[in-house]
Amino acid sequence: MKRLLFAAGALVLATVPAFANPVTIKSCNREVTFDAAPKRAVSNDVNLTEMMLALKLQDRMVGYTGVSGWKTLDERLREGVKELPELAEKYPTKEVLLNADADFYFAGWNYGMKVGGEVTPETLAPFGIKVYELTESCIHIMAKGKPTMEDMFVDLLNLGRIFGVEERAEALVAGYRGELAEITAKVKGAERRPTRVFVYDSGEEKPFTSGRYGIPTAMIEAAGGINIMDDVEKNWTEISWEPVIDRNPEVVVIVNYGEVTADEKIAFMKNNPAFKNVDAVKNDRFVVLEYVEATPGPRNIKAIRRLARSFHAEAM
Repeated sequence: MKRLLFAAGALVLATVPAFANPVTIKSCNREVTFDAAPKRAVSNDVNLTEMMLALKLQDRMVGYTGVSGWKTLDERLREGVKELPELAEKYPTKEVLLNADADFYFAGWNYGMKVGGEVTPETLAPFGIKVYELTESCIHIMAKGKPTMEDMFVDLLNLGRIFGVEERAEALVAGYRGELAEITAKVKGAERRPTRVFVYDSGEEKPFTSGRYGIPTAMIEAAGGINIMDDVEKNWTEISWEPVIDRNPEVVVIVNYGEVTADEKIAFMKNNPAFKNVDAVKNDRFVVLEYVEATPGPRNIKAIRRLARSFHAEAM
């Protein structure tokens, strides 16, 4: 089925490259081979969708999933996907992807897929839907090293190969790497005494946070800090407040999304006597990152710059 696009008042046929030779991509613990670029792709979640948009792949997409049911769809993303339908507010079912006649699904473990769930690379393969998995999420199904920003860069480069836009992806990543190198060079001296940082995603009785394998750990370290939950062998998980208080973060990074606002999360910590001796609370050192900045995607690098300014203002 061919995809028709509306442009300049007329319907035009999207052109997609057929590869001279098959392209094989490493996705977590699998190898996925493409004979041609996908024509009817679906991405899940706001950050993965923004990766597609950063590579200007809207004309290869039939829709996206998992945005409005979880996060606010901001104007920047809304403009990029205005002609694409949201096929499911949260995780899509297999039927949703089949009804869209999708041939490619860009998702991750706990980013649109669950281990043992209905939608996985294995369950979609019989229907000709190929899956590329977000690298950060591979920790759910295989042993993986601690994340670095290269994980996000690899995803962009792999998408570039999958869709036949390698030069576009390489140029984008080269710009990100250059900006990141500039930031890390400025905070290099500060790494001798990294700033202690806690990532507060959500939850009052027990906080949901990012552990050793979440991309915020890589972002915090690039900015001259250390995630105080670096010893928690998860990417995102629920913990108790006791170790947060004991480890006394100097900065709290608030992840802003959902019904509870960043201001409300900050107020909760400021007004709770349990946190009165926490340095970040005493000194009012909070940094707000939007969900799309705190998960792997194109907004990570500018977010790292903001973190570095908060952690080491004298260096930036």
